[in-house]
Amino acid sequence: MEPSGSQSCPRACLAFSRTHKGLVLIGEIVLCVLVLVCYGASHTPGYTGLAVCELVFAALVLLVLGGGLAPRLSFIHWGWTDFLRCAIGCLLFLITSLIVLIGTRGGAGVAGGVFGLLAGILLGYDAYITLPTRHRSAATESPDAA
Repeated sequence: MEPSGSQSCPRACLAFSRTHKGLVLIGEIVLCVLVLVCYGASHTPGYTGLAVCELVFAALVLLVLGGGLAPRLSFIHWGWTDFLRCAIGCLLFLITSLIVLIGTRGGAGVAGGVFGLLAGILLGYDAYITLPTRHRSAATESPDAA
């Protein structure tokens, strides 16, 4: 029997998946699966490692944030961890996809490159909305002066 006011992990994950951040993470997972399938079917299967790593990391972040495990794992700053995951993944997907698009003539490789570019753009957007600190400009006048 559950204590009142708490949710089970599947319910919490389902509720989180309906939020803006949850939808972005699910979009990243779907794009990583598409990139993985396309690269695997093309003549450039060596690029599948990036899609697998990002898929695992996005699923891990979805489970941690959706399941409410972040407060229990307080030794990790999840805001900065997720931001670094998104920023590095964005750069790697953009670079890898451009290399594949320039050097590949096959249909599956081109599709993987296009999906990789979309994944890079989505990861860049996720990095932008995840940035943990928002800096405000400092006041130029002292609060005592009126």
